Amino acid sequence: MDPAALKNSWALVAKSGDEVPLFFYSHLFLSHPEVREMFPVSMAAQRDKLVGALGAVVSNAAQIDEVVPFLQQLGRDHRRFSVVAEHYSAVGASLLATLQHFLGAAWTSELAADWAEAYGLVATVMVQSAEESAEDYPAWWSGEVLGVDRRTMDVTIVQIHPERPLEYRPGQSVAVEIPYRPRRWRYYSPANAPRSDGSFELHIGLVPGGQVSGPAVRSLKRGDPVRIGAPVGDSLKLPEEDGRDLVMIAGGTGLAPFRAMLEQLDRRTQSSQVPRVHLFHGARMPWNLYEHKQLTSLTQRPWFSYTPVVSDDSSYPGERGQVGAVAAARGPWTDRTALVCGSPAMVRHTVAHLTEAGVPTTAIHTESLGITTSAGSQQ
Repeated sequence: MDPAALKNSWALVAKSGDEVPLFFYSHLFLSHPEVREMFPVSMAAQRDKLVGALGAVVSNAAQIDEVVPFLQQLGRDHRRFSVVAEHYSAVGASLLATLQHFLGAAWTSELAADWAEAYGLVATVMVQSAEESAEDYPAWWSGEVLGVDRRTMDVTIVQIHPERPLEYRPGQSVAVEIPYRPRRWRYYSPANAPRSDGSFELHIGLVPGGQVSGPAVRSLKRGDPVRIGAPVGDSLKLPEEDGRDLVMIAGGTGLAPFRAMLEQLDRRTQSSQVPRVHLFHGARMPWNLYEHKQLTSLTQRPWFSYTPVVSDDSSYPGERGQVGAVAAARGPWTDRTALVCGSPAMVRHTVAHLTEAGVPTTAIHTESLGITTSAGSQQ
């Protein structure tokens, strides 16, 4: 297999933009119409996922070991869509047909063999991971909405109870499918430490143009059924007993995993010493600081301090600006572990300001759930 040839040929194909996924999905659905029901009714938000995922894999073809964890997670995730080994062959055939179509005369027998080998490696890792996961976990958990609290115009707090135990660690995320948007799974992080009754809380923010967040915020009600994927994510977590204090920086509903961690730490205070924590929570407007009262109350704990930050209201009497810049300026945090969660743009901005302020990149933890290539992928 020639990694350079894979990378260069994909770069040529990617120049065709939206035509590439359009051709791919058209070929897949025409040749294997039985797989169409695995995908959302509307494919508008789906088309760019294939390009992003393939680019991520191909650009690392020379170091396949580096993307194995990513591929393993994709394999486990695809169990939610009832994907079986045979479906990977259908996808592979459509992928090769797409490459041949856009490369034309540049599609040689040698290049075809390289792409077939690369795809075979990817598919094998995903299938094996899915099969191993099936030995320990269901493809999804069925659950029920226990309660809904429209906390602000843009944020809804949803209480969910899975029908069977779902073990997760604060900081991990679960994919959720709501009845109003079938086959459109979105990742959310439980906002509480694990409870004895198994229920958990999600903080769902309204995303402009979001195909799932809108009905989730406006329409979810008590008694609605939901489906829940297995917990994922290993980066955003409380450090193991390393003695370092923490600075947590959240944008919007990126606060959720930190609420779970704070609850976990508060429980630990009953039996052991916990690190000091300074939390910065950023929002555009004051009313979107939806946990302000609860977090202010928590500052009575000697180990916890809290700074709300508002970016778009010039009349706000407290800290104003982008939460990452404000947090970095309030340092130094060079002796702390930094945990960052929010939109991709917020995370990039915050990490840049922290590193400029002298925080080592190894001490900054964020979470990326990757890009899924199949049905119901995240926004």
